[in-house]
Amino acid sequence: MNSIHTGGNSGAASGAGGNDARDKLMNDMKNIIHEAEDWLNSNAGGEEALPLKEKFESTLKTTKTDLLKLQADMLAKTRLAAQATDAYVKDNPWKSIGLGAAIGVVFGLLISRK
Repeated sequence: MNSIHTGGNSGAASGAGGNDARDKLMNDMKNIIHEAEDWLNSNAGGEEALPLKEKFESTLKTTKTDLLKLQADMLAKTRLAAQATDAYVKDNPWKSIGLGAAIGVVFGLLISRK
């Protein structure tokens, strides 16, 4: 079986806290799949374990496929959000500057209260 490996793009989409959590979940799932593959390869088992092993391999393959789809979906959504943000900023530069300044003031006030 082939292991799932991420390319350089997996970290490119992370930046916000939610993306960090998703990236951690994706990495944890990939590690679990890799460890399960290693376990399957190291435990040959007997004839009685063959049906269980085949079922587990099938489930593992489905999980890997679903994980890759999830990763591709997350990357596509991130790209769309980045493109929409870029288009909004280009179309409304002064609104964007005002919004950024307002957010900066709010964060400044929150930090100074501590």
